[in-house]
Amino acid sequence: MQTKVVIPLIAYLALVFILSVYAYRRRRKGDFLNEYFLGNRSMGGFVLAMTLTATYISASSFIGGPGAAYKYGLGWVLLAMIQVPTVWLSLGVLGKKFAILARRYNAVTLNDTLLARYNSPLLVWLASISLLVAFIGAMTVQFIGGARLLETAAGIPYDTGLLIFGVTIALYTAFGGFRASVLNDAFQGLVMLLGTFILLYGVIHAAGGLSAAVTKLHQIQPALTAPTGVDHILSPPFMASFWILVCFGVIGLPHTAVRCISYRDSKAVHRGIIIGTLVIGVLMLGMHLAGALGRAILPDLKIPDQVIPTLMITVLPPFVAGIFLAAPLAAIMSTINAQLLQSSATIVKDLYLSLRPHQAGNQRLLTRMSGTVTLILGLLLLLAAWRPPEMIIWLNLLAFGGLEAVFLWPLVLGLYWERANAAGALSSMICGGVCYAVLATLNIQPGGFHPIVPSLLLSLLAFVAGNRFGKTGRQAEPAGL
Repeated sequence: MQTKVVIPLIAYLALVFILSVYAYRRRRKGDFLNEYFLGNRSMGGFVLAMTLTATYISASSFIGGPGAAYKYGLGWVLLAMIQVPTVWLSLGVLGKKFAILARRYNAVTLNDTLLARYNSPLLVWLASISLLVAFIGAMTVQFIGGARLLETAAGIPYDTGLLIFGVTIALYTAFGGFRASVLNDAFQGLVMLLGTFILLYGVIHAAGGLSAAVTKLHQIQPALTAPTGVDHILSPPFMASFWILVCFGVIGLPHTAVRCISYRDSKAVHRGIIIGTLVIGVLMLGMHLAGALGRAILPDLKIPDQVIPTLMITVLPPFVAGIFLAAPLAAIMSTINAQLLQSSATIVKDLYLSLRPHQAGNQRLLTRMSGTVTLILGLLLLLAAWRPPEMIIWLNLLAFGGLEAVFLWPLVLGLYWERANAAGALSSMICGGVCYAVLATLNIQPGGFHPIVPSLLLSLLAFVAGNRFGKTGRQAEPAGL
């Protein structure tokens, strides 16, 4: 174990717990469900921007994405920049309309808004099960990424690191709830920015400058500096698929969408769009460029996902490496706590209270149940992450795609198509989820496109076709916010 690396990490985790204690004290003053899962809808512009950015940026952005850039070259850096408009799209498309609907029906979760819009308990159960299944895969990826970071950068064995990382997140998320999540997201977003600048500077300096690094990449393999990447992986269909999967489709991610019902006012949305877009642009460029240029310093890594933690201990002094270690850990922790809370909210609010609505006023029971469910989910994920795959980016994209195929059209068309009804939404969810599961499992890519593309097209057609049957759902008319 590298003590100089571990000391800053311990200090960082201590700050995380301090923020969680503060959030816990604030939580006791409000209505439990709205406070624990939404922080009483009180986020300002800066916090909104940072929590959206931190929630979206995860182990794939700090571990898997740079690992892919290391393997496929500078073309992957260009591909990664497709993700820059995600905050703008999420807040721009959902934004005010989504928040108005959520406030009108006192919705705490995404499924609450779907129930209010479509008036279909069956749809909510289908959405809840789909969300939980996909989140298991997505959160497992984050646990793997955190453990690999501790293993490579701090010399902590994978199993031990997984226990430390998993237990820490499970405890502070269960303890502090949504307010702890967003406060830590704001703090973690700043840590990510600082860490990105430090690492990219260290990589370029160690390589002898940007020009020397690119020249070395070309000498290793000319395809590393080509726009199409190694093995010509970056074909037009692949890039179009990637844009849909990690940019446009992000609108349908439940843990991102729920942030769009938690802000304070319109001013917060406008500031959030500007700040969030700038922050995500810096983080995407910095981390993926560091991964690609890292090939010039570490040309023979066997596992691409180890490039960032290995670069940390190679180009940075131990104490500085420990400070930077907090950056990818922050990205991973912020994503896990958002998904853990959403999973807990789904189990408690969408499933349990739908079966026992008379318990909605039992604050003591809901407090205990929500914290316990969050903690148990976190501990169960430790078991799922015990034997990791070589490259986690593909598992993460698989989970992303599943959520988007199920939720995108029911959410977007529910907001913007007045005549959308439950029959159309159910048809879209079933068709999108089944198509994506089949195509992804069998690795079928029609025309070279990722399974998300045909799945979203077919789910849209299913929505339109299914909408011909059934009655129009209850519609919340937009009002000022």
